[in-house]
Amino acid sequence: MKKGNIIIKNASELVTCRGFEAKQGKEMNELHIISDGAVIIEEGIIKALGKTEEIVGSIDENNYEVFDASEKTVMPGFVDSHTHFVFGGYRAEEFSWRLRGDSYMDIMNRGGGIINSVKGTMGASKEELIELGKHRLNSMLSFGVTTVEGKSGYGLDYETEIKQLEVMEELDSIHPLDIVKTFLGAHAVPKEYKGKEDEFIDFIIDKVLPVVKERKLAEFCDIFCEQNVFSVEQSRRLLSKAKEMGMKIKIHADEIVRLGGAELAAELGAVSADHLLQASDEGLRAMAESKVVATLLPGTAFSLKEEFARARYMIDNGCAVALATDFNPGSCFTESIPLIISLATLHMNMTPEEAITALTINGAAALDRASEIGSIDVGKKGDVVIHEFPSYKFLPYHIGVSTVEKVIKNGIMVYDKNKIFERM
Repeated sequence: MKKGNIIIKNASELVTCRGFEAKQGKEMNELHIISDGAVIIEEGIIKALGKTEEIVGSIDENNYEVFDASEKTVMPGFVDSHTHFVFGGYRAEEFSWRLRGDSYMDIMNRGGGIINSVKGTMGASKEELIELGKHRLNSMLSFGVTTVEGKSGYGLDYETEIKQLEVMEELDSIHPLDIVKTFLGAHAVPKEYKGKEDEFIDFIIDKVLPVVKERKLAEFCDIFCEQNVFSVEQSRRLLSKAKEMGMKIKIHADEIVRLGGAELAAELGAVSADHLLQASDEGLRAMAESKVVATLLPGTAFSLKEEFARARYMIDNGCAVALATDFNPGSCFTESIPLIISLATLHMNMTPEEAITALTINGAAALDRASEIGSIDVGKKGDVVIHEFPSYKFLPYHIGVSTVEKVIKNGIMVYDKNKIFERM
């Protein structure tokens, strides 16, 4: 039996999420389900899928690891396309301040927020950050995530930004999850650059970005385009330079104030624009026309007690919407995919089908990887999750609780809920 050879058969529902690009608007409701489905993975790549009797009957199962998915749902691995999972230190006290009524921006102005996490990350060794990262990735894996994006941004200097990206590079080589690295050096304004934001952008462009690009430490460049952080023009300058250097671009856009980040994302051809709680109608329509993925982060709005992004409006107006956790130590300390599904369906008026699309093929598209992952299609990576219930409709129905039983990454089982319980 070759490593990476797997047959999953008799699935009550094989939810393929079929496609090789982002699904926009009404297409997000199309999951392309095969009842009594099977999928064959060889050497880590999906080779066949269809009705069990049609594709498994002539196969010698002795050459494969075989899983019977009777009364279970089989789906693509989830893609968490926006996280900040490499950081040192926690901000539980700030969370309690927010519960008392302090705003996120008030806390930032008092020296909390991102700057607080910068101190903790600067003070942590690379080895400490790797161990913390492993623990967090293991938790993500248990929720069915097989690809995760990770951002730097808790350094705001040369050494710590590079350290974060090096940690993600190391974790990508030793952990089952695929890690997509994003350079977010312009995540906040360091104290020494207050009032000199243009100089800080110069520093990022001249001193840090070239090293990130030369060493291939990140695939994407991102910036926090927000009032009292970085302006539209500063964001345009950094992202344009990154794009000129051959990097793909993302943008934290219109989260707290309607600043024009969505419009900028469309103008520059960003792969995704993220948050978008305050995005204008015009900006969202421009994103739909430019095929910029709208990555929504309902856990953050929930944690900050803010209004949720207008997912229904976006989808109805042709946007491709992705969902992600925004896992970070301050504004959204959760890696829970079930929570994101619950918030999307119960509070953002997304259908279960749209939520699943947003966490699979559209999440992959938000990382420019829809040709490789995000669906169960021939030729894609064998990233597959077996859920313990017979229909995908149990994912939003089992509110806030993971339905994941087994996770298969590149044709190898890397998580089994039942075996964990056997060891207890």
